[in-house]
Amino acid sequence: MAPAAPQAFRPRPAVAAGAFDTRNRLHKEKTLPTLPDTKQKGLVFNIQKYSVHDGPGIRTIIFLKGCSLRCDWCSNPESQALHRQLAYNPQKCLGVDACKRCLDVCPHKAISVGEDRKVVVDFTRCDNCLQCAEACPADALNVYGYEVSVEQALARVEEDDIFYSRSGGGLTLSGGEPLYQSEFALALLREARKRRINTCIETCGNVPWEVLKEAGRYLDSVFYDVKSADSARHARVTGTGNERILENLRKLREAYPGLAITVRTPVIPGVNDDEASIGAIADFVCTLPGATYELLAYHRMGTPKYGYIGRTYPLEGVGNLPEGRIEELRAVAKARAECCQAAN
Repeated sequence: MAPAAPQAFRPRPAVAAGAFDTRNRLHKEKTLPTLPDTKQKGLVFNIQKYSVHDGPGIRTIIFLKGCSLRCDWCSNPESQALHRQLAYNPQKCLGVDACKRCLDVCPHKAISVGEDRKVVVDFTRCDNCLQCAEACPADALNVYGYEVSVEQALARVEEDDIFYSRSGGGLTLSGGEPLYQSEFALALLREARKRRINTCIETCGNVPWEVLKEAGRYLDSVFYDVKSADSARHARVTGTGNERILENLRKLREAYPGLAITVRTPVIPGVNDDEASIGAIADFVCTLPGATYELLAYHRMGTPKYGYIGRTYPLEGVGNLPEGRIEELRAVAKARAECCQAAN
């Protein structure tokens, strides 16, 4: 499905990390929707089919925009802002000798000509009006984020019903933080449940408990990120502490004892790639009956996207984990889990 036509955007005051901006209807804390679920609309930046790593079976992932965390290693930086967002890939630019459309339409003179005769975007002057992206014939200038309704999104999901029935797959909501757009995410989950679509969510848990509790009613499985058991360290690398994240995870386990919960930790060099950090999280997971624990190795695959949106990758210069290190840490987590089982 093609993105919706660009609309003028005017920046709003920044929302502090960890806070919900109640002025925006996309993530107000409400108990009842104002529209039928199928007509609820939200902002997504990708709908990815045939995924096999984000829940059981073959799945379709809907990636929602907006997140309250600002993880230094985020592989989807385009997911963080809750608005449609300009991106520029200079490798696709035709050069000003062939095309000057973006130069002609930019109202704030945020686009200039570089030494290589390709355009240069000054993101500090850009107000995200997106006129340049609409004018660009080569998609060098494009937009992250488009609006869809629940009905439109689930129509895409249901195109692959046959794969779900044979593999045990279904729908996974990811982001960003999918529950940041709480009304839209909950409407997606409710309607998916009505249609007997298996549901999963990838969440950091930094949302109001009432939102997570409501989501749990319509979920078959959850991937729950825990980056660090140390709140100060967590705040240093994500922008907020972990108190609500851990408390919400405890409450989720208590409220839904039969829900399949997998706790995940992205292992980041210099952040949590030591035995003490992984052991502390593993010990916490041991207090959650039936939960499983996974470690994900750090990667840099999202690095180019920072440049596309005018940002610098915070972990520039940080290499991958040493060979064999992730397996060593997985062994630490496994040993802690076995000790926990023996104690119980």
